Amino acid sequence: MPDIPSNDIIDDAVARALRLDLAFLDGPHGKRHVPFTFTPARLASGDFEQMRRASLLLGTLTQRIAQDHALLESVHAPLAGGDPFFARLLEIHRALRDQGGVLREPLLLQRSDFMLDATAGPKLIECNSIAAGMGPFGERVGELHTYLASRWPNEFARWHAGAGKPARNAATDGAARAMQAAAQRIADDLDDAGPLHVLVVVQEDEDNVFDQRLLENALRERGVRVTRRSFRQLHQQLGSGPNGALVLDDAGTVHLVYLRAGYRFLDYVARDLDTRRCCDALQDTRTFIERHRVALNATVAQQLATSKRMQLHLAGQGSAGFRDLGFTATEADTLAAVFSPMRRVDRHGAAQLRASGDCGNWVLKNQGEGGGHCLFDDDILRALDTLGERDFDAWTLMRRLRPRGRDNPTLLVRDGKGTVVDGLVSEIGLFTAHLGAAPLPAADDAGYSGYLVRSKPPDVTEGGVHSGYGALDSLTLYQQPPG
Repeated sequence: MPDIPSNDIIDDAVARALRLDLAFLDGPHGKRHVPFTFTPARLASGDFEQMRRASLLLGTLTQRIAQDHALLESVHAPLAGGDPFFARLLEIHRALRDQGGVLREPLLLQRSDFMLDATAGPKLIECNSIAAGMGPFGERVGELHTYLASRWPNEFARWHAGAGKPARNAATDGAARAMQAAAQRIADDLDDAGPLHVLVVVQEDEDNVFDQRLLENALRERGVRVTRRSFRQLHQQLGSGPNGALVLDDAGTVHLVYLRAGYRFLDYVARDLDTRRCCDALQDTRTFIERHRVALNATVAQQLATSKRMQLHLAGQGSAGFRDLGFTATEADTLAAVFSPMRRVDRHGAAQLRASGDCGNWVLKNQGEGGGHCLFDDDILRALDTLGERDFDAWTLMRRLRPRGRDNPTLLVRDGKGTVVDGLVSEIGLFTAHLGAAPLPAADDAGYSGYLVRSKPPDVTEGGVHSGYGALDSLTLYQQPPG
């Protein structure tokens, strides 16, 4: 196994990463570098193209499901007893549907996350319709790898997985281009000739600000005004203008609202404001936004359309179910091919898994977004043993993927130190943009903008860059020989 590069090389790589803003906020004025690989992952171009085609169809799928109120209701109604957050989302959705007055234009900036199973090929992990970030990080780590290949060619070659061509990644500009187009659509509807205005709704005390600001800076370079607020800050700051316009106090008309918060209960907690039950005041802010003529990512309907519960439903439908949703036979087959088998949880789940000895082939998931929501192996049995009847519908079992992992040892850089990892496995997220029913030109006219790769050691289950043991990565594509 090659020796780990010297401290001088690791220090230079970290310094370059920080100059590229590949960092998390560390205290009020500091920053720490994001974990990253020293060399990119290698992927067959055919597998990447299959993921790209599927991701565009998944974006269309989300938009169609978000318009199907009956399907959203039937799939999510059973969650009411076991998942209070999704119960509230469904209440908001019902109120918006039943009371009318919804003027927002549904902008979808979706990241579809895949993993390459060693035998089954590309498989979908999940779709993220809300707060689907880190596109700029995905792009910048590719720039870091290009720098390392040029600055330290011998060390780079020792750790590189093999020949190939870097996969083009324009995630930042692609998202900014799509957001500008969506905001312009609203400004035209409102007959507003002023500067375009994007409101970014963020979490309190957010430390993942550098990724967000890279996108915001790309918008500003396009002449778009950007304002950042939390739900707490927005309380009683939003109003209505002519023709259903959304107006922010002291900032004017808002043409696009981009939610980097809102996928967890904590984002809505402000007990000092609540006069009814917890979270109502700030959830009402989200409802208020949907009743105005503004481009919005993500709508409540989009968030429901990409839940684990909906994924469970879709996985059981097969190609016929996708054809029923308006896809061609070829499109339906493409979608069906990336869905892994999933199973409902019931009172017999633990006993059945024990009897079959099959526990290691499944992942137990709840409805949560972000890291820390998956259980594996014996943890599945322990969790199933403790679930009550009302909790079953909030959980689902998904067939565990078995990625092959890299053939060569890989160098990971974390906390300023290099470590060697064997069999590194990668999760690949592809970004797409849709406005209403149609793909929105992003990096290409079909709606695809770029990708994010997070790689982790094969023996860890929590692979998030922010919440687990994952590291940012990029892709080298190669042509797979026939046969």
